[in-house]
Amino acid sequence: MKHYLDFEKPIVELQRKLDDLKMHPENHSLGISIEEEIAQIERKIEETRRQIFSQLTPWQRVQLARHPKRPYTLDYLNEVFDGFSELHGDRAYGDDQAMVGGLARLEGHKVMVVGTQKGRDTKENIRRNFGAAHPEGYRKALRLMQMANKFDLPIITLIDTAGAYPGVGAEKRHIAEAIAVNLREMMLMEVPILSVVIGEGGSGGALGIGIGDRLLLMENAYYSVISPEGCAAILWKDRSSAPKAAESLKITANDLLEMEIADTIVPEPLGGAHNDFKTAADSLKGYLLEHLASLRRLSPKERLEQRYAKYRSIGHYMEKETEKESESV
Repeated sequence: MKHYLDFEKPIVELQRKLDDLKMHPENHSLGISIEEEIAQIERKIEETRRQIFSQLTPWQRVQLARHPKRPYTLDYLNEVFDGFSELHGDRAYGDDQAMVGGLARLEGHKVMVVGTQKGRDTKENIRRNFGAAHPEGYRKALRLMQMANKFDLPIITLIDTAGAYPGVGAEKRHIAEAIAVNLREMMLMEVPILSVVIGEGGSGGALGIGIGDRLLLMENAYYSVISPEGCAAILWKDRSSAPKAAESLKITANDLLEMEIADTIVPEPLGGAHNDFKTAADSLKGYLLEHLASLRRLSPKERLEQRYAKYRSIGHYMEKETEKESESV
């Protein structure tokens, strides 16, 4: 069963009309063949889809990033990579199912892949904790990345989380410290690191596996310090102002590319990755191979220098003189 978002209603109405016509051909317009009428509606659906998806607002892209049918980390692991062998546990507390990772091949290249994983239904979402990792998830990710660094394997991280788990148990087991250690250690790893936001990229939960040489964003993904709803609740005291917050936060792939935070936007099929997963996966695979080849040509020293420069360049700002300061000068 297809899941449509609010802004897709014009497409839904046309699709319903098309389905009804195919099921009840006797209802077609007089003076025109049924084949011609079907073709006209199909063209109208395609035209409407192009019109809607060519002018999406930031909030609509957030809705697409959260689409329940959108491909998740394990979907990309099965489609983009070969021979994925999952590794479990942080060797200290337990195995967090919200964070998955293991060895795989990308067109013959041996790599380590780590990513956050959501669930498709209620039962799986409970097991995966809705993609919100605990401290042991980040420690597992770090253990796998350290293994990759030891054996000279490139690291690829797939990010799709609203944020790290904020519960009491996570705080007791030091979630902030776990994320902070990951930031420090990823910054110093000598192997190539590619990070891809495939859906939601929320807060420190995303950043905990997001430090690397290249940041790629799927076309309808977002990357933000806070969710639009959280921002709206703080600034406007009203979560219904989330669309306004999404606009102000500059969280879309285009915004992040313009600010030179993202390095590449990975195109998605018209209507989103969930409409044609194979095409989306092939697109991602091509970009991963391209960037991996580019990073492989650099020495570890050059990669570390470029990585350092990349993050040092983020967050430049200018101070405006106040009237008092101007007068005193």
